[in-house]
Amino acid sequence: MTELPDDLVRAVEATLFAAETPITAEAISAHLGGVDVKPALHELAMHYAGRGISVVERGGRWHFQTSADLAHLLRREREETRRLSRAATETLAIIAYHEPVSRAEIEAIRGVQTAKGTLDVLLEAGWVRVAGRREVPGRPVIYATTNEFLAHFGLSSRKDLPGIDELKAAGLLDPVDNALEEMMTAGEKTAEASSESAPDSLESEDESA
Repeated sequence: MTELPDDLVRAVEATLFAAETPITAEAISAHLGGVDVKPALHELAMHYAGRGISVVERGGRWHFQTSADLAHLLRREREETRRLSRAATETLAIIAYHEPVSRAEIEAIRGVQTAKGTLDVLLEAGWVRVAGRREVPGRPVIYATTNEFLAHFGLSSRKDLPGIDELKAAGLLDPVDNALEEMMTAGEKTAEASSESAPDSLESEDESA
């Protein structure tokens, strides 16, 4: 294995440390004159493995973060845990596994109208973002997950999303209730996207997010 120049590794480390937000390898490379920085990033990730801070990649962007097992030491205030409602959990799962999707497409998969507050909670949490509009009549808004979603769940990319068997093995999917499983494994089912309104056959959702 070719040994990397110390100056390059140090320059990448300094650039990564100074970046205000997670940064791509391409952006670091451009800052350093176009040199290939990916080997240096991987070397830094190995160097910091097991230390108080780590170098991680989330959604194609690199950054320093506190090691997960030490995060509790840095909390100054007690954080109130807020559980997502069933509606929000189902909606998040559909967006994660089928993005980008419109509200009508989410409703078609769930079989129930999605309350506006459900999407608002996911947007406020920073896990879901507006990804543009579908180029069909009515141009409905489409939603996708964010880098914050990947970071929160410890994923490098959506390719790392667990499968059905993994979720069941971890006890995160009730084997008796397969509704969420059906939503995750549903094909690319789409609703008529001529407008954001849901079909008359959909039930109305009356639960808070």
